[in-house]
Amino acid sequence: STERHFSIQKTQEDLESLLPDDTGEVETIASVKIPCPLCPEEKFRPNYSRKVRKHMEKLHWGCSLVCDGMTMCVCYLSCHKPRKPDGVEVSTKTYSHYHCAVCSATVNRRADMLAHLQGHQRRGEIPQVLHEGNTQVHVLPNHSTPERSDSFFNPRMKLNRQLVMCTLAALVHERQPLDCLDAFGATGIMGLQWARLLGRAVRVTINDLSELSIMERHAGINTMGMDKEEENNASDGNKILVTQLDANVLMHLHHLDPFGPAVCYLDAAFRNVRTCGVVSITSTDLSALYCKCANIATRHYACSLVRTEYYRELATRVVIAAAVRAAARCRKGVEVLLAVALEHFVLVVLRVLRGPAQADQSVRRIRRLLHCQWCEERLFMKDTNMLEEEPYRQLPCDCHRSMPGRSALLLGPAWAGSLYNAGFLRQMLVEAEQRALTDVQPLLKTLCSEVECNQSSQNRSNVTGKRKQEVAVSLQSKKPRGEPSDHPAFYYSLPRHSLKNGNLPRMNKFLSSLVAEGFRASRTHFEPLAIRTDCPLSRFQTILQEHSQPPNCKGLEEGKLVQGKGKVVSSQSLMAKPVGVHRGTAGTELP
Repeated sequence: STERHFSIQKTQEDLESLLPDDTGEVETIASVKIPCPLCPEEKFRPNYSRKVRKHMEKLHWGCSLVCDGMTMCVCYLSCHKPRKPDGVEVSTKTYSHYHCAVCSATVNRRADMLAHLQGHQRRGEIPQVLHEGNTQVHVLPNHSTPERSDSFFNPRMKLNRQLVMCTLAALVHERQPLDCLDAFGATGIMGLQWARLLGRAVRVTINDLSELSIMERHAGINTMGMDKEEENNASDGNKILVTQLDANVLMHLHHLDPFGPAVCYLDAAFRNVRTCGVVSITSTDLSALYCKCANIATRHYACSLVRTEYYRELATRVVIAAAVRAAARCRKGVEVLLAVALEHFVLVVLRVLRGPAQADQSVRRIRRLLHCQWCEERLFMKDTNMLEEEPYRQLPCDCHRSMPGRSALLLGPAWAGSLYNAGFLRQMLVEAEQRALTDVQPLLKTLCSEVECNQSSQNRSNVTGKRKQEVAVSLQSKKPRGEPSDHPAFYYSLPRHSLKNGNLPRMNKFLSSLVAEGFRASRTHFEPLAIRTDCPLSRFQTILQEHSQPPNCKGLEEGKLVQGKGKVVSSQSLMAKPVGVHRGTAGTELP
């Protein structure tokens, strides 16, 4: 853009700084007469400093217009003179005019300048002021299109930014100061929020390949300093280091806790991250992860995927598996602190554990997934090198016996371990409540209940028979030291397994029924009408049938539903239509 005229200033003090003396500084001696910098001598003769300042305050600043945070003062210099079409001046007289802060054009009248600015606004050339928390940024109306805007800003990622903020706030209690990198800064709002809310507890670096003037400007708006030299930033915790490098190059050069958004940056992210450092990975390639483009998922993540009822969690486990493999190549293991999959992104937060033993232990948790195409039962394959003649026998269902051909698919490889760390999630919730991050609090509360996903001791005592023995054995078995308590993998969708034309049961009542049976059960953030449980699918459907009878049903006896007018209908005919038949996927196509 063209350079702005000096009549366009941000504050009145900046305008008064145009009054020079012999040394080029602001005039402070009242005995010297000085001219007005925005008026010719025939308009305003040189006068004392006090009168010149008063003249500038009343005339130039008092008749000014504001645009894009800048004040356009009225100017009387010879910048604007009426001219004929051939370029000849109509008159040598100077006229009052304004210099546009957007295009540097000169407009004579105040009303014409307002109309001129409205034209810029209609064309989307005047930045908008957006507030997120206590941080503000100036963006253009096309800020949501990264290919067409230099100030890319996605308001739909606000929840993602708050989750990362809570992650850093929880880590501050473990180690200070934290070296934090926003590898794809754009407007720099994420790094600015880190520096504003966490202060000297973090050393923030914001990187982007675009011009740094946008981030420097936003730092000035939020009253923060920025440095372009790393040695200056190391001595001052209030300042933010800004860089203009490729993210891979930057992460290979520096030992930082990076915020990496894509799988192609994982090797650089894990190469120099410190021991017990944290890597936050945000993946937005949902067309591949959510099985709309299976070939892209194979290309990027080296896995096979199909659309299942638990596709969001499967996508999350695939991203974690890719990160684990990248960390293992650097002789490092990982501990999953947080994994979230929402409509707009998949966010994974990992703690890095150094050493080949940790790497091997993490890699052993990457397994293939057996998925039945008929009933959608699912199970991670055993961790063994032995080949099985019929691997479908591992599934708890009997579809491989009753159905011909290939009844199950082999998906993955995917992460088979836990997706959450209970203590870390509770600390994040505390930080969110203390910092008034209201948008993320409901999600964190759901995650805390999801990671616990356990039956109470009172309900455990009510379990009898064989199931009680199984629960006792599972409670007595101890896990290796340092391994977190795993919650059940995957979840079941109630609408997908409910009766046709039946009423869905109340979630709390249905959860209580599962817990009373001795199973672990909880809600899940992946889907509002789904339940995470270790209950087998066949038993889950039976309990669901008992709680979701059709409106006209009078009773349930021996697997048959007695409807109005005495008509007897099998409960199997009221189940939802068969699911899990994936056309165009690997394996035999089933009817």
